[in-house]
Formats: sequence, structure tokens, C-alpha cells
Amino acid sequence: MEEFEIWIEKYRPRTLDEVVGQDEIVRRLKGYVERKNIPHMLFSGPPGTGKTATAIALTRDLFGDLWRENFIEMNASDERGIDVVRHKIKEFARTAPISAPFKIIFLDEADALTADAQAALRRTMEMFSRSCRFILSCNYISRIIEPIQSRCAVFRFRAVPKEAMKRKLLEICKKEGVRITEDGIEAIIYIAGGDFRRAINALQGVAAIGEVIDTDKIYQITATAQPKEISDIIETALKGNFFEAREKLAKLMIEYGMSGEDVVSQFFREIVSSKMNEKLKVVLIDKLGEIDFRLTEGANERIQLDAFLAYVSTIAKK
Repeated sequence: MEEFEIWIEKYRPRTLDEVVGQDEIVRRLKGYVERKNIPHMLFSGPPGTGKTATAIALTRDLFGDLWRENFIEMNASDERGIDVVRHKIKEFARTAPISAPFKIIFLDEADALTADAQAALRRTMEMFSRSCRFILSCNYISRIIEPIQSRCAVFRFRAVPKEAMKRKLLEICKKEGVRITEDGIEAIIYIAGGDFRRAINALQGVAAIGEVIDTDKIYQITATAQPKEISDIIETALKGNFFEAREKLAKLMIEYGMSGEDVVSQFFREIVSSKMNEKLKVVLIDKLGEIDFRLTEGANERIQLDAFLAYVSTIAKK
């Protein structure tokens, strides 16, 4: 292994066959590659599910060694105004492809474009459709205007399935000479939550500090509490022991260096997956949503988390 190499780049898919956990999408894209032609495309889905990697792999399969000359990647979150469409995108679209029927413009995080920029992009997509194809990626398809959606073939990426993620992580461990326990793999999959990029970065981070990777090291390095610790806090509060639950939470946040948003996210996952009464789940999730909103608005995280535990304790007493 080369020194200082970033694993997420080292194991980035080079062809469509290497894309992990998106079998149906890969099957559809291979059909386009066989015909050597593609429509405008819109990739939507959660972060870390392979949207960018798939776009580049598709371009490689289409153009071979000349893929760099006929491909440009732009990030809409860096330049999101109408000027980037009028100048940069149009300038690239006007130039002729090199030994290829068309060029590909990949616009990452297209949902960050302003409404005016998207309106201008719609017209650009029509004008240069003969010599240029657009691939747009976004996390929230609802933020893409309807005229653009209707001009694109939509591909909805899903969170990477656990089994697919597990197979690839074990393959990486084998190639890198990393020893990992079975519960260690499960811990990484839990932390990733379907985000394969996060999983690989977590694996590389933990691999740097020890010979054998286990659950404790993974949760410590990734600043994530173990599920049983989170569920223990909720159960303690449900018994009406507010101060005990508060102390456990404070200790957990200090030990793992967790933020309020991290805690809320894990509370949500544990409540959903728990075996508690369904009506109680509904009540707790409703309250947790309110706490999450307050945190995004800038409220004090410790006060809000204590307020949630107090609410849970009150429910127990009722």
C-alpha cells in the first residue's frame, strides 16, 4: 500500500461492474453503454451511495482512454448562480467532443443551484443535446425543478445494502492486511447507515491505531455511542429516573465527543428499532423531531437533550 493513500479514492469504482449495492441501476446503465448512447440523467439519493462514482465509471466504460477529454465534473455547491451556467457550462458544451459522439457534463449537488440557474440550465440542455449529455446528481430531488426532471432519465440510488457493504469491506480488509472481528464489521455498518464512503473512511481511521479492529475501537474513533448505551439511557428515563439518565448521557457525550445532533440521530435509530409499544414510539419520535428542529435553529444542545429526557421521564410517571 502506498503511504498516505486515501482508501476511498483507492477503491473508487473504475467500471460499472465495480459499483457496490446498486445492481438495478448498473444493469440499466450497461444497456446504454452497449448502445453507445445515453440520455440526460438525474442521479438522486443519500450521500455516499455511489452517485459520483457511478457517473465517472459510466464515462470510463463509454469513452475508454479518452474519457478525461470528454468529461467535466462541476460542483454546484461551489458555484451555484446563473453565471456558472451561462459561462462555464456553455463554454464546455460548445466545444466539439474528441473522437466521441458526445461529451458528458457531470453536475454534482445540482440541488444547490438557484432556481434561476436551473431555469437557464434547462435551456442549455436543449440547445447542446446533440454534442453534450448532462448527468446531474442531487440528494433531494424535490429541489430540482420539474422541467429538468422531465428532461432526464431518473435514477434513484438507495442506501448501500448491508450484505453488499460487508462483502466490500471484507475485501478491502483482505487487500490491506487488516484484521477485523465479526462484530467490528457490524459496528462499521451500523455507523455508516448505508453511506459507503463513511464506512471506508471509518475503516481506514480505525486500521491506523491497532492490529485487530473490534467494536470498542470503532465506536471510540468514530465518536459514536454503542447502541446498547443509547438504549440504556432511554430505558432509564422511561423508568422515571431522569437524573440518572442525564448523568449517563453527559458521560457518554464527554467520552465519545458527541454533538447534540449525533445524540438525536442515535436516539431516533434506537427508538425505531426498539421493541417498545408502538404508540409510545410515536410520541417519543414526535418529541425528538421537535428537539432536532430546535437544535438546527441554534438552541443549546444540553438543555434540549435534558428537556427530551425530562419529557420521557414524565411519560413514565404518567
